[in-house]
Amino acid sequence: MSYPMRLLPEWAPQEAIILAWPDQHTDWAPWLDQVQPLYIELIRAINQAGTGVLLLIRDEQLDNFHAQAEGLDKVLLLKADYNDTWVRDYGFLTCQSEQGLQPLEFQFNGWGNKFDASKDNQINRSVLAPLCRLPLVSVNLVAEGGALEIDDSGHLLSTEFCLSNPERNGDIDMQRYREIFQQYLGASKTTIFINGHLEGDDTDGHIDTLVRFTEDKGLVVQSAFNRPEDSHFAGLAALVEECRQQLPEHRIFELPLPEIYSAEGDRLPASYANYLINNQQVLCPVYGQPEDQLAIAVLHQAYPQHQIVALNCAPLVQQYGSLHCISMQVPQGTLNADVLSQLMQGVSQR
Repeated sequence: MSYPMRLLPEWAPQEAIILAWPDQHTDWAPWLDQVQPLYIELIRAINQAGTGVLLLIRDEQLDNFHAQAEGLDKVLLLKADYNDTWVRDYGFLTCQSEQGLQPLEFQFNGWGNKFDASKDNQINRSVLAPLCRLPLVSVNLVAEGGALEIDDSGHLLSTEFCLSNPERNGDIDMQRYREIFQQYLGASKTTIFINGHLEGDDTDGHIDTLVRFTEDKGLVVQSAFNRPEDSHFAGLAALVEECRQQLPEHRIFELPLPEIYSAEGDRLPASYANYLINNQQVLCPVYGQPEDQLAIAVLHQAYPQHQIVALNCAPLVQQYGSLHCISMQVPQGTLNADVLSQLMQGVSQR
């Protein structure tokens, strides 16, 4: 069956952001004293743009959340059980259809069976879909939201390293991916990059750590121009050149590369490209590194009509992800009217 749908770009007007509360049952257990306050700060920033938050949370964590929620405004608590908080990769995508805004999900298998994701894979059907005006469309393909970037024209970006992992969809080739993305996401063109990867990245090179669109034919690219001796330099320089070759009409904004290690001495995949567009904000991850201010300045150039809001995401990168990975936007017109009404009334529970 063909669905005449088109995936909306991230800068489409939003009514909510989906998050999942970090607790002792998630990978964040060793860092909860740092990560939970970061989530509160993130929710506060999202609210300041007039956007609500749909927060997945376990029943046992409700009191803990309320104890930290002073000053928060538009938060709807959704009791749920999940493996972890990487909502970008299991939360539903939103497409424009003939009927309206349609939630759509692919299957999620923990980035190619690396981690258990059985609970995450049920969240859309059991918790989120009932909140939406239109029924959920489920596609029998393993794909993650962080692996897909699209603009207003339907030009979709992804990476070959991610898509070609046989633990996702067997030996499916790139042309078949293009056909599926055209069929279900309305992708008028799909560019699949072959260069670029960050050490320690469990996702096999998600596009949201590497290349992002701007609204006016720009590309924000995680480069390493500031670190010519870094092991990432050649691969990311090749990615920048590939962007120039594949999208010659686009202006390229290169982000500097930070250098962060875990307590065990492993390089962490910190990316400034893992930002979240929230209406007229760009919520930008920073890491307490010398490159932070330059990254913010680059994003000011790339998104001159947006407010750049920096959030210290050093705790997030300890688990090999960042701000975009933990969030999923919900465009205006997706949620049921009663859900939206409740969402706008302080902190409430559904």
